[in-house]
Amino acid sequence: MTGFLRNTVAALFLALPVHAASIGDDGLHDQPWIRETFKDLREDLDEANAEGKRLLILIEQRGCIYCREMHEEVFADPAVAQDITDNFFVIQMNMFGDVAVTDFDGTELPEKEMSNRWGAMFTPTMIFLPEDVPEGQTAAQAAVAVMPGAFSKDVTASLLEWVRDHGYETGQHFQNYLSEKAKKGK
Repeated sequence: MTGFLRNTVAALFLALPVHAASIGDDGLHDQPWIRETFKDLREDLDEANAEGKRLLILIEQRGCIYCREMHEEVFADPAVAQDITDNFFVIQMNMFGDVAVTDFDGTELPEKEMSNRWGAMFTPTMIFLPEDVPEGQTAAQAAVAVMPGAFSKDVTASLLEWVRDHGYETGQHFQNYLSEKAKKGK
């Protein structure tokens, strides 16, 4: 094989995604840390708390290129995947799906209507919940953080850390937290 051909083959190989995310029957990305539940958020929160984990709602849609990017480039990172596995109870919703979801206030709607109710406009959207949700609140009202869209591995890992460690309770805005981490070189 000539040097040119060898270099061309190597370049093509390196251009391929490191991890091709698997797709479920519903057309959404699949991960071992995504839980199959009845999508009653009150029950999901109880189960998350029993496991000592934080409830995370991941809203996606079929064919979403940004969802694919998150699954192949961010969630595929071993440190990010381990943090999610160890610390988060993740339920996945289809932004345009018909599966019934029961919100914390008892309202039951199909996924597509619940996504709309919560104001989710982009996929992926990650909604992080506190350990306790006040009675009568919706997931959107109770959320401690919402990440609409795809972000880098470092930003996502920092958000997971900030939520896990209750950074929102200190009054420090997440952007300031990121800035301080960057200054410290972490």
